Amino acid sequence: MQVTVEIPDNIAHRLEQTEENLSVRLLELMVADSYRNGKLNTAEFRQVLQLPNRLATHAFLKRMGVYLNYDETELEQDIQTLKMFRG
Repeated sequence: MQVTVEIPDNIAHRLEQTEENLSVRLLELMVADSYRNGKLNTAEFRQVLQLPNRLATHAFLKRMGVYLNYDETELEQDIQTLKMFRG
């Protein structure tokens, strides 16, 4: 999906962003807000922003001031994974 946002040129120039950079920044803000509100999971967040791995995703979220959505289900999955590796 492609979304177009109209911003007056004088304001866009004050934001000191090129059209492409402004588009990327707006996408990042929208996706971070969607993640924060539980509308996207970590994998979806990573997919939309085309981040290379989970660590890059966590680092990006940290820079955006967004806490990881880590619930009891994910904790239980991590515990089971640790048990499996311990043998």
